[in-house]
Amino acid sequence: MTHPLDPLTGAEIRQAAAITRRERGVGDGWRFASIELKEPAKADLPALEAGHLASREAVVVCWNRADGQAYRATVSLTADEVTGWEHLPGAQPNMTVDEWHECDAMIRAHPAVIEALAGRGITDMTRVLADMWAYGAALVPERYAGRRIGWCDVWCRGSEQGNPYAHHVTGLHPVVDLNTMTLLELEDTYQGSTDQGAAEPEVMGEYLPGLLPMRLREVAPLHVSQPDGVGFTLDGTQLSWQDWWMRVGFNHREGLVLHQVAFRDGDRYRSVAHRLSFAEMVVPYRDASPDHYRRTAFDIGEWGLGFMTTSLALGCDCLGEITYLDATVHDTRGEPVTIPNAICVHEEDSGVLWKHVDERAGAQVRRARRLVVSFHVTVANYEYLVYWRFYQDANIECEVRATGVMVTSAAAAPGSRPANGTPVDQGIYAPFHQHFIVARLDLDVDGTGNTVYATESVPARPGGDDPHALGLTVKSTPLRTEAEGKQDYDWATQRGWKVVNDHAVNALGTPAGYKLVPSASFPPLLDPASPAFRRALVIGHTLWVTPYHEDERWPCGDFPVQAAEDTGLPAWTRADRPIENTDVVLWYVFGIHHVTRPEDWPVMPTDIVSFWLKPFGFFDRNPALNVPPSHQR
Repeated sequence: MTHPLDPLTGAEIRQAAAITRRERGVGDGWRFASIELKEPAKADLPALEAGHLASREAVVVCWNRADGQAYRATVSLTADEVTGWEHLPGAQPNMTVDEWHECDAMIRAHPAVIEALAGRGITDMTRVLADMWAYGAALVPERYAGRRIGWCDVWCRGSEQGNPYAHHVTGLHPVVDLNTMTLLELEDTYQGSTDQGAAEPEVMGEYLPGLLPMRLREVAPLHVSQPDGVGFTLDGTQLSWQDWWMRVGFNHREGLVLHQVAFRDGDRYRSVAHRLSFAEMVVPYRDASPDHYRRTAFDIGEWGLGFMTTSLALGCDCLGEITYLDATVHDTRGEPVTIPNAICVHEEDSGVLWKHVDERAGAQVRRARRLVVSFHVTVANYEYLVYWRFYQDANIECEVRATGVMVTSAAAAPGSRPANGTPVDQGIYAPFHQHFIVARLDLDVDGTGNTVYATESVPARPGGDDPHALGLTVKSTPLRTEAEGKQDYDWATQRGWKVVNDHAVNALGTPAGYKLVPSASFPPLLDPASPAFRRALVIGHTLWVTPYHEDERWPCGDFPVQAAEDTGLPAWTRADRPIENTDVVLWYVFGIHHVTRPEDWPVMPTDIVSFWLKPFGFFDRNPALNVPPSHQR
């Protein structure tokens, strides 16, 4: 039976597209940008789950390529009709996989591009790759204002299976009208002989075993098995393990979403979070050269983690006894596309959970294990591996691993050292850049009436009863308005944030809470007037706190493609709404400040960042006391 939060099926995606075509004249000249479940409001969920209401809706965003006008439809799948139709003047919907592939094919066949590459000694167009990026509005030339514009890097493989990102055709950038799929102009700053721009520069940019000029090391096999089966239960999208309970969701933009996360305490399940997901990923490249000044990616708002999700493979991406879930997205014709093995669910050993050795009672030790729900995303040259980990002591860890191939380009002159990047091979450098990830944490700690407290450690001053200044106190400050909810990490005070239900107290008389333990936090280091910062003001703070509103989902606005300003969190929080003792949403900004290294080339070892959600007064004592001893074998 379908749950109200279950993702749209392939049949429902096809139905939503068909209804929109039938009732709104969406024809062959249109593209479907997104078709997703319209999630029910929290207030409606109990009645829907009980079967007292019957409502299944989709939100469809599409646009007419002839005039570039975009529209957003609300479609009732239950009633088989369009119930809302909104014109979106000036908005550019998300970029699509179809556009990327069509642009690549058009560029490789274009006579002007073929001629420019021939001048560099590149004649085999089967080895050429045109990698299309979205423009920021402030950077689109005025003559192209109002058009749907993409710009491209051009790359060339050194061999049929070679890494295209090893060989950047520096200085060559096609600018494309994506609606007409035509080349508007070909920026070409190339100067020099064909030797400088040859298709096979003297770099070692390969990573496939057959192309590596080195001996592979020997690695002994490592096997993980659970002969008695897994310890979790997956019933449709409902996942339970140990004392955890949740629902697994998925959509085109966020990818993996976790709903209704709860933990069993005695004979009842207590709510921890209504919804956990990633809402945006902003990647500004910090190099002003012609090859990179436009290079700011919004991997979620511009492209969509769901669309970019890749299939997982047993033994490499996930290890052990694995359960996979498929996911369904769609193409620009509104046809469903299945991603096999999109989500991985499995258990892992996690070292020691707790231990003590007593001189009389001897040693007591408990092995820890964790439930992992994960998915992997490939966005052109980069991979993001996302892991939500649930522990037996009620901790939640969110980990992101970044890997893949760095963007590179030729140095200005042989032997030169660029100011905004690191040389990684002969004559090429990788520009510095930053990965800002915005986690949307809709926490409901023992219910929806929550208050967020900023917690800071305060050292004592010498004097009075503490002449040696050994004391340490913790200062907790309630955040009462959205202005106060704009918070920055402070290493000096070890600032963190507790989400507390002041009306639910434990046996010790303290209120139940969950603490956001930050890490991987760093400032944007951007001029406030820069176009990259104006489009992503969310990265200006580590944490934002807002009252729950079902339509507030995207921190940089619904449509960041070619946007000049951030129309999300900065716009919502101008009202300075109250956030005390209410249903709150936390927007946590973390990520990777990537000062590139030679060791990141030609394929990058995973860079790992994470944050934690930890119970703080949620229980009376250690909730993992009931974990049984491990068998010695």
